[in-house]
Amino acid sequence: MSAAEARVSCTVTDGVADVRLDRPDKLNALDQPMFEALVDTGLRLAEEPAVRAVVLSGNGRAFCAGLDFGAFRAMADGTRSAERIPATDRPIGPARARGQQAAHVWTALPVPVIAAMHGVAYGGGLQIALGADIRLVAPDARLSVMEVRWGLVPDMTGSQLLPELVGRDVAKELTYTARVVSGEEAAALGLATRTEPDPRAAALALATEIAERSPEAVRAAKRLLEAAGRVDLATGYEAEQREITALIGTPNQVEAVESGMAGRPPRFTDPA
Repeated sequence: MSAAEARVSCTVTDGVADVRLDRPDKLNALDQPMFEALVDTGLRLAEEPAVRAVVLSGNGRAFCAGLDFGAFRAMADGTRSAERIPATDRPIGPARARGQQAAHVWTALPVPVIAAMHGVAYGGGLQIALGADIRLVAPDARLSVMEVRWGLVPDMTGSQLLPELVGRDVAKELTYTARVVSGEEAAALGLATRTEPDPRAAALALATEIAERSPEAVRAAKRLLEAAGRVDLATGYEAEQREITALIGTPNQVEAVESGMAGRPPRFTDPA
């Protein structure tokens, strides 16, 4: 098993992919093998039609402590500079740098992704969670846009996503100060969707509920909601009509209606 393969575990049960950052002795800190494992896992799941929802969590005492301290040491002694930061010729949407891809790959997945956050989610770890559709967080979790503390800026999509979630002024305050917020404050700010005593259990339950819906409808809904506010209204309205026209009369849409009318659980098939 390669270092990258050992960094992330992934199992799929009944349409739900359970993805876990698996470097617990380092609080799941991000090193190059972890970046590679996150990207590879996301890309692999994107090609699996039987996957209907994804739960992203961290093994051990934390979600992710951010960049590995070895990377900071390399920056300080000059062995790692901007010119040496690994890039890729395999872009994922607008994300070209590997760190950006480790976060954006979850946004790019065609199915919903739920991040379950406990312990700490600092810096790059928080930015990875921002790539999820939904973030469930333990009340006592600690989150921080930590980069300025180390003389850096959020460079894993966070500078673009934070203002959308919490507002531009709050995003600036969190970024300029690098202050740590609790899970409760994160939910109040919009940085997290809501708090849960056991975020991973709640995320798995929510993913299971989503996996019981028509998979084509859920995928279409994600496409529409990801575009909302990022395209003009005319484009968004046109996309709505295109998506619903493509859904009406399909086997799974008919099954949704028939099972609902009969009061029985639906039997959906996965997209080809």
